[in-house]
Amino acid sequence: MSFNAVSQRLQPRRFIAFLTAAARKMSTDFNSIRYQVADRVATITLNRPERANAIDEYMPFEIESAVQLANFDESVRVIRLTGSGKFFCAGYDLKKYAEGERGSVHGSQKMPWDPYVDYQWMHKATEAYMSLWRSLKPTVVEINGDCIAGGSDIALCCDVSFIADDALIGYPPARIWGCPTGAMWYYRLGLEKAKRMLLTGALVSGEKAVEMGLIGECAPRDQLSSVVDDFVAKMVDIPTNQLWMQKTVINNAVEMQGLFNTQRLAVLFDGMSRHTPEGVAFQKEAESHGFKAAIAKLRGKIGSKL
Repeated sequence: MSFNAVSQRLQPRRFIAFLTAAARKMSTDFNSIRYQVADRVATITLNRPERANAIDEYMPFEIESAVQLANFDESVRVIRLTGSGKFFCAGYDLKKYAEGERGSVHGSQKMPWDPYVDYQWMHKATEAYMSLWRSLKPTVVEINGDCIAGGSDIALCCDVSFIADDALIGYPPARIWGCPTGAMWYYRLGLEKAKRMLLTGALVSGEKAVEMGLIGECAPRDQLSSVVDDFVAKMVDIPTNQLWMQKTVINNAVEMQGLFNTQRLAVLFDGMSRHTPEGVAFQKEAESHGFKAAIAKLRGKIGSKL
């Protein structure tokens, strides 16, 4: 029997129960994340601590699957996202990508570059992160450590944000080899502050990120989880329908400002930035001498912290 046929035959409450049962039978055997449900909260943990939770080819789509699991589970009221170990997320695992021969790594291409192929991959990844934004249930991010580049794309898709006061957040690839495909910076910071961040590729502390309005609240690293616990506890007794309605009204206001069109442009520019003369030279340097050496050379040219 098809999904649509089941939905038509069951009463709404029974259909929700059906979805909950189906969600609990779905696999949670993920490669790059952990998924747990307790006390009406689904927790998604980025789980590549040996690589600073850097994004591999599995992580975007496992996040999306976990969000779907939580949305289908009637027992879940809130989705919480965090990282394993000292880092939240160091961005895409660029060492493998930058050092690898073009076309040898998932997401890279042999020359000549086809923007359509690049767009397909990065758009899919961005849409996977946006499952946190589109989730029917509120999403809360606990940025437990440094949140760099693509890691910020993930975090800024969440509804409510907390960060360790000494963690760093920013998008350094804006200097030569990337564009933030989530495109949330303007919508969170406004015109001037978004440009200050992206025109310099700056990294700021959690405390500074809160002062700027990029993140909602900070706390000392050893107290952060307790602060997030207290906030999440305020939502778990509120009916899911109420949480959904309030979230949807606010998100709609942002979407009407052109968020999705901005993201499409950002995804295109992200691919283009990796194929400018400077971007190609950076990749060749990494391929020949290693990613760390390429970063060190770039740091020497730009004269600022990467």
